[in-house]
Amino acid sequence: MYPSLFREPSDLFSSRRRFFKFLAASPLAASIPLLRSQDQIALATPKDALNVLDFEPAARKALPPAHFGYMATGVDDDATLRANREGFRKYQLRPRRMVDVSHADLSVDVLGTKWATPLFICPCGSQKAFHPDGEMATAAAANTRKTVQVLSTMSTTPIEDVARANGKPIWYQLYLTSSWSVTEKLVAHAEEAGCPVLAVTVDLTVGRNTETLERAKRADTRQCTNCHPGGPQRSYGRYSMFKGIEMNGITTYNSAMSWDMVSRLKKFTKMKIVLKGIETREDARLSRENGADAIIVSNHGGRAEESGRGTIECLPEVIDGAGSMPVLIDGGFRRGTDIYKALALGARAVGIGRPYLWGLAAFGQPGVERVLDLLHAELELTMKQLGRRTIAEIDRSSIIPAA
Repeated sequence: MYPSLFREPSDLFSSRRRFFKFLAASPLAASIPLLRSQDQIALATPKDALNVLDFEPAARKALPPAHFGYMATGVDDDATLRANREGFRKYQLRPRRMVDVSHADLSVDVLGTKWATPLFICPCGSQKAFHPDGEMATAAAANTRKTVQVLSTMSTTPIEDVARANGKPIWYQLYLTSSWSVTEKLVAHAEEAGCPVLAVTVDLTVGRNTETLERAKRADTRQCTNCHPGGPQRSYGRYSMFKGIEMNGITTYNSAMSWDMVSRLKKFTKMKIVLKGIETREDARLSRENGADAIIVSNHGGRAEESGRGTIECLPEVIDGAGSMPVLIDGGFRRGTDIYKALALGARAVGIGRPYLWGLAAFGQPGVERVLDLLHAELELTMKQLGRRTIAEIDRSSIIPAA
């Protein structure tokens, strides 16, 4: 399922000695630039990527400026977008030695279902803007890598087709629209398609200021009607979930959203209700008190509001307010060590967004698969380095606040 990406040290010693002996004796040694971990390399194939960040410049090269801008944007000054990455530096790991870690089990239980990995694929709309295969390529990669996929309300591919390509039940992300009757139709459609979980987005109810996207649009000289019938204005007809639904005057923003909508949804559907976008202790407690089945700590990838807080910084207080309710998280995860830190702080599972979209844009399904392989391999390596053989063994004793 997940190929091994790291060779054992014993396999490398002899070849490394020969290489460095040759390099030291070579007159070219002084002229060879050293590549740092943050330096991306050109990719001819997905296997050329050393880490998921290598896919970002490949995606930028493959996409029109406006499409890449939609993927890359935060809000306002992109401070929260940056905070999602910077937050991981505020925690350090405590390696343990002399533990038999010859075997590692990365499986985890989430809402009564055993997952092969604590990774999941976050919802992102309009995936055909990144690759012609769109959500189908993502679903096929999720299938081969046994990874749970959350499908966006704004999917450009019918939910039934995505579910078939995935090969197992997918979660459905819901925007509570400004019309309850439209919301009911979306929920009923997802339930009929076999989705077991409804991930209700609660962090995008009043709009947002995506300046980076707007600047990217101005740098794009193409005619928008070439790929968006009707021009740049939002046309719900191009999203499969809205086919046959009258959306005149209706939006996916619902500024009247309140806690009673949780119980209203629970009465309407048998799907489990997960609230996506919780960032505080108070809202975690209210989620539990109002009957939510789980929480996803999220700030929409830094594109909801400009709080300036990374989700990893929000996680401890949300865990505290959630009690025994499962807490998942997304936002800025790029390394296996990032994932480990969230699990150590108490998250049940970790979602990724932009990394798999970079892989999708650059290479389609193989790109998404490579992103999942890299993150899985890095997480397994980190677990072994810290003496943890199972996800259940990961706890707060292996993490400390940075000085």
